[in-house]
Amino acid sequence: MGTTTRAAARLVVVDADGRVLLLRYDDPPPMGVHWATPGGGIEPGETEREAALRELGEETGWTDLEVGEELGRTQRVVERRAGPVLQDEVHLAVRLPDAQRPLDESGHAVDEIAGWAWLTRAEVAALDVPVWPRELPDLLDLLGA
Repeated sequence: MGTTTRAAARLVVVDADGRVLLLRYDDPPPMGVHWATPGGGIEPGETEREAALRELGEETGWTDLEVGEELGRTQRVVERRAGPVLQDEVHLAVRLPDAQRPLDESGHAVDEIAGWAWLTRAEVAALDVPVWPRELPDLLDLLGA
């Protein structure tokens, strides 16, 4: 059985203090505990930006933000229940006008989100578990965060 491919839109959300929003997942191996930017799969008929806004609303409760520029594209293998998936990810910028905005955590159980944090670039680099995308420090540099 081969690896399937999935298109995804992810958001690099930076607050007024230059901190990035990361979501923590406590998955079983092989993924294990890791941090990731908000986002997820693009549904049929959705544009990348529409998917990004839908995912942002589902994972944070925020519906008042605009998606900014594209920061880049990456690929990674994601272990899902049905097996490995090669995920083609577009990374889009979102800038918040406020600092460390709280999240509505009501949807977190559905998305298996274990926690969340606002982190500086240095704090991201110091994490001792994987962070997705691996290129996040470079993307933050593009944003001047």
